[in-house]
Amino acid sequence: MLHLEIVTPEKKIFSDTVEDVYLPGEDGEMGVLSLHAALVTVLKPGELRYQKDGETIELAIGAGFAEVAQDKLIILTDMALDDEQIDIEKAEEAIKRAEEALKLHEGDDPQHTAQLELTIAKNIFAIEFKRKRRKSI
Repeated sequence: MLHLEIVTPEKKIFSDTVEDVYLPGEDGEMGVLSLHAALVTVLKPGELRYQKDGETIELAIGAGFAEVAQDKLIILTDMALDDEQIDIEKAEEAIKRAEEALKLHEGDDPQHTAQLELTIAKNIFAIEFKRKRRKSI
């Protein structure tokens, strides 16, 4: 068994033992099982899946980091939502605002540009995740 913790700036989303975890690493999807080698990796916006008591739980996560040590996996991310928590209209509005801000401040501040691009990527993935879940129900 593997102890999984998912933490956002607002709160601890999940803390319990699970069978396995699949997460969106910077270089692609990565699986983590009990006794995985220790590592730290960057996370990109995408789908995080874990299996608990034979049930697969899926979350849309934002950017962040994952640390594996012994039989523990800690996910630090700026977003972790299930499909019921995603509001497509709000996500579309956030994308529109970020795109407008990018046009307005193009090239001004590379860090601000990266943050706006991340906002767009997270919200695009959240919309895709919600739509995918709707089709599979």
